[in-house]
Amino acid sequence: MRIAVLSDTHGLLRPEVIEIVNTCDVVLHGGDINTQKIADELSKDKPLYIVRGNNDKEWAEHIPASLRFELDGIGFYMVHNKKEIPLDLTGVDVVVFGHSHKYLEERKDGRLFLNPGSCGKRRFNQEITMAVLELKGGEIEVQRIDISHTEPAIHAPREKDIRKTVENISKGMKKGETIKYMAEKYGCTLEFTEQVCRIIATHPGVTGEGILNKMEVNRIQNPPCKTSLIDDTIA
Repeated sequence: MRIAVLSDTHGLLRPEVIEIVNTCDVVLHGGDINTQKIADELSKDKPLYIVRGNNDKEWAEHIPASLRFELDGIGFYMVHNKKEIPLDLTGVDVVVFGHSHKYLEERKDGRLFLNPGSCGKRRFNQEITMAVLELKGGEIEVQRIDISHTEPAIHAPREKDIRKTVENISKGMKKGETIKYMAEKYGCTLEFTEQVCRIIATHPGVTGEGILNKMEVNRIQNPPCKTSLIDDTIA
C-alpha cells in the first residue's frame, strides 16, 4: 500500500503533488487545507483521511480535529498541531501532524512521528515537501518528496526595522488599508505584506515578535519584487 502524506496546502494543490497522489492508494492530509475544493480533488478516486487545521474555519466544521484509524494493520493517529498529540498512543504506530511547515521524520518508542512539511504556498525560503509511505508486511518505509519551485520566496521588507514594519502593517489593517497600498507605503514586497496580514487575521492578538516567529524571518533580504503571485486580498 502506498500512502500520500501532505499538509498545509493553504489553498494550493500543485500539479507535482497531484502526480504523486495519483500513484498512491490512500491520501492523508494534516490540515490547513483552506478550501473544500482541495479536499474534493484529493478524495475523488481514493480514500482521504483529513484533519482540520487552525486556518480551516467555518467551511471545515465537519472535518475532525483528530483521527485514529488503521491501514493494512498499521495504527495511525492524525492531528494538525504536534502540541495536541495525546499522551496515550496505545495501538498507534504512525503519528502524522503538520502546522510548522517543516519536514520531520522521527522514530521514537517504536512509533513513527511524521510531519510532511508544506506542499502548498511557499513561505520565505522554506522547502516544499510531502511524503509517501509504503506499507509492506507490517514494515513502514518513508520517502521524503522535495518539490522544486520557480516562484520567488516571500522576502522580508527593505527597511532595517522589520518589527516596526510589522507594527505599521498591523495598524494599516485596522484602518482598512489594502495590501498593495501598505506594500508601497512601507517599502515591502506584496508577498511579505500579505503574509503578515494573513497571520494577523488568523491569530488575533498576536504580537509583532510572534508574527516574525511564525514567518521565521532570520535576516533582512532586499531583492526587487518583479512579480507577485498574491492577489491584493487576504486569502
